[in-house]
Amino acid sequence: MTLPVDPALNLAALIRCPSVTPAEGGALAALQSMLEPLGARVERPVFSEEGEADVENLYARMGEAGPHLMFAGHTDVVPPGDEAAWTHPPFAAEIAKGEMFGRGAVDMKGGIACFVAALARFAERHGMPKGSVSLLITGDEEGPAVNGSVKLLEWAAARGERWDAAIVGEPTNVAALGDMVKIGRRGSLSGRITVFGKQGHVAYPHLADNPVRGLLSLLEALTDPPLDQGTTDFPPTNLEITTIDIGNPSVNVIPARATAAFNIRFNDTWTVETLQAEIHNRLDRAAEENRYRPGRTEPAAFELEWRDRPSPVFLTRDDRLVATLATSIQAVTGLKPQLSTTGGTSDARFIKDYCPVVEFGLVGQTMHMVDERVPLADLETLTQIYLRFLEDWFA
Repeated sequence: MTLPVDPALNLAALIRCPSVTPAEGGALAALQSMLEPLGARVERPVFSEEGEADVENLYARMGEAGPHLMFAGHTDVVPPGDEAAWTHPPFAAEIAKGEMFGRGAVDMKGGIACFVAALARFAERHGMPKGSVSLLITGDEEGPAVNGSVKLLEWAAARGERWDAAIVGEPTNVAALGDMVKIGRRGSLSGRITVFGKQGHVAYPHLADNPVRGLLSLLEALTDPPLDQGTTDFPPTNLEITTIDIGNPSVNVIPARATAAFNIRFNDTWTVETLQAEIHNRLDRAAEENRYRPGRTEPAAFELEWRDRPSPVFLTRDDRLVATLATSIQAVTGLKPQLSTTGGTSDARFIKDYCPVVEFGLVGQTMHMVDERVPLADLETLTQIYLRFLEDWFA
């Protein structure tokens, strides 16, 4: 029986499946065909929620005993954009100058291909690990993340699955393979402010209340003073105003309302609840202190709406997981990886509620771009790192 030991062949099979979120596109079927020769028990549950597309996912387990290691990731990809702008077709997995081109090459079909190859090489050398390995692969990480990892974890846990550690194969490295491991992520919290005024003619401002004045005062209160100065493990919390919307086509009309949206990437100074309380307090003080215009007595009237599904901050302190991975990386590449908490959110935010989790995959410089690609040498190196980690962690 031929085992999937070549990461480039594995990746080519996955890239040729056009699995743009939320379409399965054949990618999970291709992955299943790689895992079953390794003795994996593969299940592909589909989850649904009103107002969202159904999403097919994959859970595969090899072994029965502990310790139990999870590898997590996603086979869905972002759209390729203008396919005519690609040097090589986005779903052809063509190789040129030592690089494989294709949507998902680094984000993150490449990581999955390398982990499967590492498992296959481990099986060839040692038999399967003295423990268990599972793959938790979703089809909507690049989408709303509603019918994917969060429900797949709940489904697996309800069936008695328990994990001791997890690696998410997202592209974490900045410039060279081995330069960064993500050991945590900042939290993410989004909201929208609406300030209510009174519409009127700009020539008669005393008969109207301009909500833009109030909105600008409230937004200034959100950004000054800074929310914190950062912590040992995280940079300072950052709030960005992402849009201001008035919806007023006329230059001689004072609008009736003005809205603004913001996003906060926050560190472990805060929880979602304490940060929401701080934002409320800042807005309430600003509304009392800043009127629509001098001489008015009433505060700015506003409404604050929190957007769905805030992401909490987390930090992994599991020495066995972090140190073993860092040692494996250094043994293969000679690089001592930076242990980082930078970047956006990932499905690690769901996994951290079940077991310690880190993220490590390919170099992410071309992810989501036209001509997304990965050097074949990096595929081989990542496979060697994953293999070394499996040998050391299960030892």
